[in-house]
Amino acid sequence: MCGQFPVPRLGPHPDRPRAYPPGRRPHLPIRPLWVCRACGLPWPCAEARLLLKVEYADQPVELAIYLSGLYHEATHDLFRLNPHDGPTPRELFARFVAWGPYRRPLVEPDR
Repeated sequence: MCGQFPVPRLGPHPDRPRAYPPGRRPHLPIRPLWVCRACGLPWPCAEARLLLKVEYADQPVELAIYLSGLYHEATHDLFRLNPHDGPTPRELFARFVAWGPYRRPLVEPDR
């Protein structure tokens, strides 16, 4: 296995966000590294997060489910790549799930 990446599992397929504008390279992850195909940053990159928030603006539960499934897959892939000093589950949760638009503020704003 030296020099080869593990084969990703057949979990949720990262097919969002869609390319915007159409025809540009989409901000999708390269598995099992979980880096952005368009910009090379850890996925979801800032552009992917913005596009996902727009694409799922009226479907926050669906976005939560999608991101949670990808978080599970990324945790599996990245642990297999580097079990000793890769990102922790907490770091991956913050990266994949915690930023979502379905979070409620800690304090409700005054009206």
